[in-house]
Amino acid sequence: MTTIAMVFYSGYEHTAKLAEAVEAGAASVSGATVHVLRLSDDGELPDGGLDKIAAADAVIYGTPTYMGGPAWQFKKFADASSKQWFSMDWKDKVAAGFTNSASLNGDKFSTIQYLWTLSQQHGQIWVGTGLLPANKKADGPDSVNWTAGFGGLMSISPADASPEEAPRQGDLDTARHFGRRVVEITARLKG
Repeated sequence: MTTIAMVFYSGYEHTAKLAEAVEAGAASVSGATVHVLRLSDDGELPDGGLDKIAAADAVIYGTPTYMGGPAWQFKKFADASSKQWFSMDWKDKVAAGFTNSASLNGDKFSTIQYLWTLSQQHGQIWVGTGLLPANKKADGPDSVNWTAGFGGLMSISPADASPEEAPRQGDLDTARHFGRRVVEITARLKG
């Protein structure tokens, strides 16, 4: 049995759609349980959220990229985790992260880097996408890993696209792969 806690914030529902695909990928692995912990617009975990993170084998962090970094709601959660940091409560859990923004680049990697740094402060073991990029002329938004994310899952939701329109199919397929990978690596490490 592998238990995943996914902590994320979504401001305009695009990141929530990406989180649903990550959850679907993770839940598709036999024996996996995923606890979805969506942060409120005030940056608060749902009731019992800290207990679910403490009991999880892995934590997947998610946030939109706003102005080159995580949403303040996610940052509030991260800052509040200093109590868990002080006692190293989340040490040796697997960790991974995802982000979404409107532009092709949008400095998304700085958000992934932030999530990685948070995981390292907690003594966690980071898992990236494990995917080669879609980098041929025929590739586009419907291709897996079109954004070429290695350190974490990155997706694009154009500013004028509704959550029904974006993230696009390639990003959602990448998200499902990413969720499966986190569970598979976690199960392997649990051995």
